[in-house]
Amino acid sequence: MLIGLLGPQPTTTFNGRYYRLDGARCDPRPVQQPHPPLCIGGNGEKRTLLTAAKFAQHWNFDIGTLDQFRRTRDVLYQHCSSVGRDPGEIRLSAQVRFTGDAAATAATAATFAAEGADLAIVYLPVPYTAHVLEPLAKELAQVR
Repeated sequence: MLIGLLGPQPTTTFNGRYYRLDGARCDPRPVQQPHPPLCIGGNGEKRTLLTAAKFAQHWNFDIGTLDQFRRTRDVLYQHCSSVGRDPGEIRLSAQVRFTGDAAATAATAATFAAEGADLAIVYLPVPYTAHVLEPLAKELAQVR
């Protein structure tokens, strides 16, 4: 909503009921042509994946097994075929849980990458602690 308020001008001032902006900037501007990229997440085979095939630039696979990812990816690709869309136009991501072992998490991300995921979204357990980030980042950097 606030991005829409910023409009095409370099700065925006806005006084609303709940928010106030004074000389706010949005730079660099988000992609707008033809529209901001649309990410659709979920594994519903009939509606969610069909909607992603029609409209999304990014599909996010909810947490699940590699076999479930393969199956839903294939269903997405079938929907793409039925609507006349190149599945290569859609970025794929998979959610991966960090269980405390950075190397195992990176290995899981790598298995999804091998099956076509362009991006892994790693979920950290609560409470969030900064000490896990550096080892995890080092392991994930090797997946590229």
